[in-house]
Amino acid sequence: MQVTIDVRINEWFGQFYNVIQKALGAPNSIAISTYYELLLEVFILVGQFVFIAVVLSFFSKHWVFRWRQAMTIYFLENWQQLRHIEGASQRVQEDTKRFATIMESLGANLVESIMVLIAFIPILWELSKNVNTIPVVGHLDHAPVYVTIAFAMIGTVALGLIGFKLPGLEFNNQRVEAAFRKELVIAEDNQERGTFNLMIDLFAQVRKNYFKLFFHYFYFDVAKFTYLQAGVVIPYILLAPSIVGGLITLGIMQQIIRAFYRVLDSFQFLVKSWPTIVELISVYKRLRVFEKTLKA
Repeated sequence: MQVTIDVRINEWFGQFYNVIQKALGAPNSIAISTYYELLLEVFILVGQFVFIAVVLSFFSKHWVFRWRQAMTIYFLENWQQLRHIEGASQRVQEDTKRFATIMESLGANLVESIMVLIAFIPILWELSKNVNTIPVVGHLDHAPVYVTIAFAMIGTVALGLIGFKLPGLEFNNQRVEAAFRKELVIAEDNQERGTFNLMIDLFAQVRKNYFKLFFHYFYFDVAKFTYLQAGVVIPYILLAPSIVGGLITLGIMQQIIRAFYRVLDSFQFLVKSWPTIVELISVYKRLRVFEKTLKA
């Protein structure tokens, strides 16, 4: 339903900017009531979009929490077999919570990305039928569609290769954090535990892992943000010959650019969500240790 409304909003942009182009080209060529009617229409569409988003979010939160509840109860029923595992209490309380939270946002975004691709690729295909000449390549029918797919795929594969070390580092990060936290918790009730030298050694492991994580995220973020910023100007470069040649109207240009961004944004789901996916993989690995222990 959200994607359907988004498609209608994209159509509205085309109508709205065509009206603006007509009004600016010939003063008093449109009635003021027409302008206000278009504004009222988009207010209604946005209101519907917000209402649906809030309602669906409410139910998705409940559904995913019940997923966390099922995992938590299952682990608690088998607590005696799991309590010896490093960071067991954290995994039951915090990792199940993080798993549910990540799945709520990541899962909803994944479904939305798939729906957007299904809805907007045909729209972009139809809108780009007059855009068949692009810089460097030259003649290419429906060029924006092919360029969008190629740009997204190249970026996804490249950033996946650049950031392949991050899931393992994030997993190690959770392990050393859990060890440090566990000793602090035990030291609250046992004065013989939590000596200064031991705590310094444990925190040194935390520090070492974080510094390594910062380094790998540094070059990953350089590549990621360079790629994302390049995507901002790509549609304007693609449309340059068509704009200069007067082959498309302002409204069509806005529709193509907006559809391009929506399709590209959906294809870039993995790119933009990679840090969250890394965290999810780390949490998943930690919870899988519980399940493997029980199966063994």
